[in-house]
Amino acid sequence: MITRTLRVFGGFVQLLRTGLVAGLAVAVLLYPVVALTGIGAKQGADALGAPAGALRTSTPAQTTRVYAANNGGLLAQFYEEYRTYVPLAEMSDSIQKAIVAAEDARFWEHHGVDFKGVARAFVANQKAGSVSQGASTLTMQYVRNVLRDTAVTPDEVNRATEQTGARKLREMRLAIELEKHLSKQEILERYLNVAYFGHRAYGIRAAAEVYFSKLPADLTVPEAALLAGLVQAPSAYDPVNADPKAATARRDYVIGRMASLGYLTPALADEARATAIALRLTEPPNDCLATRAGWGFFCAWLRTWWSQQPAFGDSPGERLDALRRGGYTVVTSLDPRIQQIAQQQVLKRERTRSPYALGQVLVEPATGLVRAMAVNRVYSLDRASNGPHSDPRQRKRLRGNYPNTVNPLLGGGDMAGYQAGSTFKMFTMLAALEQGLPLSTTIYSPKTFQSKYKTGRDSPAHCGVDSWCPSNASDSMTGRQTMYSGFGKSVNTFFVQLEQRVGAESAVRMAERLGLRWRTSIDKLQASEAKARTWGAFTLGVADTTPLEMAAAFATVVADGRHCEPIPVTSITDPSGAEVLDAKGVPVAGPRCAQVLSADVARGAVDAARCVTGYRAATGNCGGWSTAAGVYPTVRRPVAGKSGTTDDNRAAWFVGMTPTLTAAAFIADPDNPLHRVGSGNAAKPRETVADTLRDALAGTPVRDFVAPSAAVAGRPQGLRPAGRR
Repeated sequence: MITRTLRVFGGFVQLLRTGLVAGLAVAVLLYPVVALTGIGAKQGADALGAPAGALRTSTPAQTTRVYAANNGGLLAQFYEEYRTYVPLAEMSDSIQKAIVAAEDARFWEHHGVDFKGVARAFVANQKAGSVSQGASTLTMQYVRNVLRDTAVTPDEVNRATEQTGARKLREMRLAIELEKHLSKQEILERYLNVAYFGHRAYGIRAAAEVYFSKLPADLTVPEAALLAGLVQAPSAYDPVNADPKAATARRDYVIGRMASLGYLTPALADEARATAIALRLTEPPNDCLATRAGWGFFCAWLRTWWSQQPAFGDSPGERLDALRRGGYTVVTSLDPRIQQIAQQQVLKRERTRSPYALGQVLVEPATGLVRAMAVNRVYSLDRASNGPHSDPRQRKRLRGNYPNTVNPLLGGGDMAGYQAGSTFKMFTMLAALEQGLPLSTTIYSPKTFQSKYKTGRDSPAHCGVDSWCPSNASDSMTGRQTMYSGFGKSVNTFFVQLEQRVGAESAVRMAERLGLRWRTSIDKLQASEAKARTWGAFTLGVADTTPLEMAAAFATVVADGRHCEPIPVTSITDPSGAEVLDAKGVPVAGPRCAQVLSADVARGAVDAARCVTGYRAATGNCGGWSTAAGVYPTVRRPVAGKSGTTDDNRAAWFVGMTPTLTAAAFIADPDNPLHRVGSGNAAKPRETVADTLRDALAGTPVRDFVAPSAAVAGRPQGLRPAGRR
């Protein structure tokens, strides 16, 4: 190697004899030669502490692309550097030749360092008295990019970017070492995938898209020359915002270099120079703020979910870094058709500028796949034109979160949620069925009931010394009720008595088994081991929850007691196309399900929930009327569910279940929980769910529920079973 290097430097000796360089210049010029040729006698390329091995294995940051289900198109992109790695075979011959002509004419001849270029640059810089020319080969530039991009500590960043001879020498030594292990084609491919072309375009795939809205394989000679010319100074030669004359001149220079190297005939070079620059710009979206209208809240939940997955790193920060740099391909569970239906039904009933949030989440039973998340809000950070806060005390200093917000109103974030009212009766009923009480269990339910649970004297339901005395919504509920009629009519005093029989803690733990989590300090305290047994009001839905949790909880019931964690993805693959697995070798995107109830108990609860919707139970008497009897005539297929309102109608809910899709909807004021939605708005969640399920399931096979066993149903009360007309 020393002999070959000295032969190359024969030109230098002749140059020195002419008197252009003398004295100290000789020593300065020959220092890199001595250092580089002595590389084998020392410690190799790592003599300067450089990670030579890492250069061969390093992969640049790439863009993660997220798609909707059923070929629904791009949902979002996440990137730190907008880049997609492409092999050399997928790049046009023009761009390969243009980048060599522009940046390293002797690329195919040197071995990582162009000694002639070093000499030329040294002489030019000596004449200019400053740095007027560089001598970096494509290999050296690739080394510099990798060292910069893989730097972790401030010291590593400084060493990779400092303007010193030591950095240059380090790059030279690494370039020579790298070319011992990689072919020229491999180096060219890697360089074209790491180079920065301006306008957030890293690598040739991004550059071709950003400037010309095409793939690298389709780049013409003038387009390739323009892009190759940008690498040297993307801002100075920017064809979009800078002086177009500079961009044209730089492009034409590259075309001329291609011709001088024999890559183009003079005629083709003239034709290319005569072609006007014709850009077709693409602005690459990034993160969830650039998603399609209505999809932002799902996207934000996906991002939060990703930050919780150990397969992508040891901390939320590392996992989100992997999302922005890992180049994953993600196919989500979001069904564009169902999402559109869900969004339309929400906006049909509540405008975006309403202080009330009306939203719904749809979950697929037995898989946990979330098919839609819709709310009457715009996913945006811009709150400048938002309406006033609904709390009069806050209006002068705070704006409400309507119409624009990024708060996770539907769940999956750090918001506590909303009180869900009587939908929580489901958890008490499940606890009772599991303890052996059948659906036919009969309890006399007065208008007001003095319970064994205690409450403060300032509570509206206070009676006696310190007793909690809940009441029913109407006198028509008074009398003997079963779980069928008590659930269908939502009889408070029936369920408080049922809760006393099974224990409030059993209802609380049942909710937790079905996926509910407590976020407020008071809910955490009440659900604790010390307090759960005294939480009598739990069955009336005084705890906060989210539509995401409630949809998944009711999906558990309709899936024969199989709880599936709500999940936003159906597949995740890395840049090589391999499926991403967790530490146990299980696909990260796979369903996460567990049997948390017996199938018979779950079927019993569904049978009672049929009473709510007007579908009528399979094994018992629903009691003549229910709170949501219009749902079944709207959906026109087997459907069960539960309505819920809180004290003073501060929030209203409805959760609907079919064998193939479950929907949970709410209406409340996220800014002010004391702001009543009123009785007029209370029907909106029910109507929203009914219409959404009808349209979303249109054209799909009709499936019915499975009736519970006689043991779960209990002794008939002498009334006709449902289904007989």
